[in-house]
Amino acid sequence: MKSYLSLVKFSHTLFALPFALSSFTIAATLYPDMFQFRLLLLVLACMVLARNAAMGFNRYLDRHIDALNPRTRQREIPAGVISPESALAFVVINGILFMVCSWFINRLCFALSPVALLVILGYSYTKRFTWMCHLVLGLGLALAPIGAYLAITGQFAMLPVLLGVSVLCWVAGFDVIYALQDVAFDQEQQLYSMPSFFGRKQALRISEFLHLASAVFLIYALWLLHAQTHEAGWLSWVAGAIFLGLLLFQHSLVKVDDLKRVNLAFFTTNGVASVIFGVLTIADLTIHAI
Repeated sequence: MKSYLSLVKFSHTLFALPFALSSFTIAATLYPDMFQFRLLLLVLACMVLARNAAMGFNRYLDRHIDALNPRTRQREIPAGVISPESALAFVVINGILFMVCSWFINRLCFALSPVALLVILGYSYTKRFTWMCHLVLGLGLALAPIGAYLAITGQFAMLPVLLGVSVLCWVAGFDVIYALQDVAFDQEQQLYSMPSFFGRKQALRISEFLHLASAVFLIYALWLLHAQTHEAGWLSWVAGAIFLGLLLFQHSLVKVDDLKRVNLAFFTTNGVASVIFGVLTIADLTIHAI
């Protein structure tokens, strides 16, 4: 179990989960009669299962590449801790369970579940042919707040879409920063990423632009939240301010010629930013609803 949790970097579920739960809480606030506790459990299950499938497939597909990269050769599959066949079986099981859980949510979520799997599994191929791979990864995580909202309402709305686009830009931006570590390797293996295609300096500028776009969409989403419900108070604005402040902070940690703090910028800062945003936003809506 420990090996499989390590395989999918289970702790990184914190990146998108707080946004999904925030969107779920928003939907429950706007449509309180449609809230069911079982829906919350199913949404949590779908989040974990979908991410397990996506990360497991990424590790399976990249096993030969990971074996060549000094930074990744100790991952579970190239290191021989988990066999490729076992990893693929893990992916299939999680994918099937994800679709089963979506069936018990509503028909729309079930109908869209293959599309979601196509996006999150398809991301693993993109680094082989396009530098836009970071945006595809962002799109995969952007589905979380949209799907969580659909779980309650069964219909699309502007607010969760805005949250989703903000997540897309946020994730793509920090994934560009993470990819700075592998520029030479990616170029050698003819793999695509923004740093390997545009160079480190230009890639950092693109990351900054993406995070600026994330800020714009998040502010718009918070404004719309306050316009649509009286339950939203000042805490959600504080949540947004802290989240955006931590986005600025992570860019102060990474320089073109200094990548020693990439892990701090990527893992710690983004994880903390997401959790704080989710906790404060959910608390804001819950307190005012009570």
